[in-house]
Amino acid sequence: MPDSHGTPAPTPAPGRRTFDDLLAEGAAVPTAGWDFSWFEGRATEARPSWGYATAMAARLAGATAALDIQTGGGEVLDFALAQVEPKAPVLAVATEGWPPNVAKATALLRPRGVAVVAAPEDAPLPFADEAFDLVTSRHPVSPNWAEIARVLRPGGTYFAQHVGARSAFEVVDHFLGPRPDEQSGAARHPERERAGAEAAGLEIVDLRSERLRMEFYDIAAVVHFLRKVVWMVPDFTVEKYEPQLRSLHERIEAEGPFVAHSTRHLFDARKPHPA
Repeated sequence: MPDSHGTPAPTPAPGRRTFDDLLAEGAAVPTAGWDFSWFEGRATEARPSWGYATAMAARLAGATAALDIQTGGGEVLDFALAQVEPKAPVLAVATEGWPPNVAKATALLRPRGVAVVAAPEDAPLPFADEAFDLVTSRHPVSPNWAEIARVLRPGGTYFAQHVGARSAFEVVDHFLGPRPDEQSGAARHPERERAGAEAAGLEIVDLRSERLRMEFYDIAAVVHFLRKVVWMVPDFTVEKYEPQLRSLHERIEAEGPFVAHSTRHLFDARKPHPA
């Protein structure tokens, strides 16, 4: 979603759209890719202080063979590569599992010489051992540490931004009620992920976490968010969750923006050289 810079929420205009109008609008917006520009003026999310896309560009400038896992529509990789041309890696590959995003990423990244490989998120990476000196990922669903370690060359780096535990769970809790730990993303806790990375033989160079404010200014933004980030409420449809949507709409109308908090952590891990 667009960055939040502490600016006030937009002032509602006279003759605002009805609840039904907003539901229809949120349900009609295309969801392919990770372009969140539609949310401009509808929702904001603070960004982590480390500036992942720019930091990723700096890593790409020093790489010879790079892999971006779960690239989405390729937007972040495209931005990063644009910052480093003509110092881009000789070999650049990306994986993606959702067919609409595979097509979108291929169209966006092919002009930059990036091969996009359709690969399910839970499948082994379709690459040889020690094929890459840099592996990146922005918001992987679940990092496969053994596979990441396998495809990295000794001395290679895994540099990624992960979604943390209970990210935006104020939204989830509104629709599904409070979740027990095993259903609330507890496995995404950075220390649990640190343990998984170390068990696969990676050394943690840096691990940082931040909790970031999100604001939804109307119910259309909530609908589009839940359609786009499908794992938040996996069975979401406007029809099924109309009562919860209506109550949240009324809350926003009465109290102002609905506030939630995302959690993010930065992973910088290295595959050591053999002893």
